[in-house]
Amino acid sequence: MAEDVLREMSASLTRLFDVTATKDWANCTARADVVVDGRTILADVPVSYLLFLEKQLTDLHAFVKKLPVLDAAESWSLDPSTDWWKTDAVRTIRTKKVPRNHVKAEATDKHPAQVDVYYEDIAVGYWTTVKFSGALPARRVNELLERVEKLQQAVKFAREEANGAEVTDQRVGDAVFGYLFG
Repeated sequence: MAEDVLREMSASLTRLFDVTATKDWANCTARADVVVDGRTILADVPVSYLLFLEKQLTDLHAFVKKLPVLDAAESWSLDPSTDWWKTDAVRTIRTKKVPRNHVKAEATDKHPAQVDVYYEDIAVGYWTTVKFSGALPARRVNELLERVEKLQQAVKFAREEANGAEVTDQRVGDAVFGYLFG
């Protein structure tokens, strides 16, 4: 009979409605502080925001890991005029190979001269190279990663603390189904 089906469905869905309501009501009141190294960064934060913050910090961690890092093979210093990192000037020389002749034996009336050709490097010009970079020192990137990771741990701990708060069981299923099928 259809009324029996309605009663069975009502009974099985009542618990689902009650559990979902209990969770949602608890999320409205469950709060915790985000504390890093004994310092409260955020106070009385709701669980829903802690979940949002966890996701954002995961994305931020991935972003910081991808930041460009200065080449460790170079010696960098901050240039105050450009606010960029720069290397010391490196002077290089450009050469050109020029053929030269070396006479081993002079020509005679019976034999031609014996000549070896060799190449001599002749300076063509000098260049000075200074490299500039907007990348960060590895030390700074590692410091940022450490801070993000500490905050991630603090947010996770705060969420677990907030989720451990005592909840009041909500009874809304009977009211909903009492109205619908009553």
